[in-house]
Amino acid sequence: MTDEVILQVRDLKTYFTVDEGIVKAVDGVSFDLHRGETLGIVGESGSGKSVTNLSIINLIPTPPGKIAGGQVLFHGKDLLSMPPNEIRQIRGNKISMIFQDPMTSLNPFLRISTQMIETIQLHQGLDQKAAKEKAIEMLKLAGIPAPEKRIDQYPHQFSGGMRQRVMIAMGLSCNPEILIADEPTSALDVTIQAQILELIQELTHKLGTAVIMITHSLGVVAGMCDTICVMYAGRIVERGRTEEIFESPKHPYTRGLIRSVPRLDRDTAERLYSIPGQPPNVIDLPDCCPFYPRCDKAMDICKKKYPPSVAFENGQSASCWLYTKEAQNG
Repeated sequence: MTDEVILQVRDLKTYFTVDEGIVKAVDGVSFDLHRGETLGIVGESGSGKSVTNLSIINLIPTPPGKIAGGQVLFHGKDLLSMPPNEIRQIRGNKISMIFQDPMTSLNPFLRISTQMIETIQLHQGLDQKAAKEKAIEMLKLAGIPAPEKRIDQYPHQFSGGMRQRVMIAMGLSCNPEILIADEPTSALDVTIQAQILELIQELTHKLGTAVIMITHSLGVVAGMCDTICVMYAGRIVERGRTEEIFESPKHPYTRGLIRSVPRLDRDTAERLYSIPGQPPNVIDLPDCCPFYPRCDKAMDICKKKYPPSVAFENGQSASCWLYTKEAQNG
């Protein structure tokens, strides 16, 4: 990881209009991504992780969705204000994405060769032969056996783990600066999950690619991320270096997530901890701390106003009234 910031997300807001009201799926998210950095975005289902990253590459379906505000600066240029032809030159080229289920991402009617070669030709300007050679090289790097033969097969002829390897090869085939991985192992069994995560880590380090890893698993981010952003109800409630988040979590929600991770050094008779209650309904959410109904540290002020972000000396930050003078004086 270097000090060069290649992506800046500033006060990003993405809302969806439904019959019941306005869903504030992402509500003021900001973070930086450095060259070569692996950033983990964690949180329960419905916290806004995937919508954040679909917003970054401007793939929000409109309607019902709308990017209501903010900026996504890639090398200083705002991706959200770019015309469609310009963003298409970046999407899949400079910024690639791997989705949860490769079977829904790959076209079942086209050979792998057709799908990979089309992408490489579109963004790299290579002829058919050179593009196929590049595709075979990437499949080999991704651990696909006999890539020269398997490249001409269809997606259904690959196992789930092999299809995800194909998606990784496709995502990295244009040497992107950023790879967004949205729960890339959620549809795979545990042993294959470890192999896929190791592959992503190995290839991105080799190519110098920055990664945004979206997951609900703290075990995943502990093993491969440099920095963590914890999301809850559409906002980032805590961020910091991975080791510091695990050693000294500040937000009660982060503490709850860490306590919920199964550990081998715990008494097997001990009941596994889970955060009480359910994530909030983000339709017309009031401007208070959305975690307060589930929080064992909740105060009166938590029910009235959303907490400001408080910075700590080690570079961590958390949005929690526990660390503010206003709450302590009140």
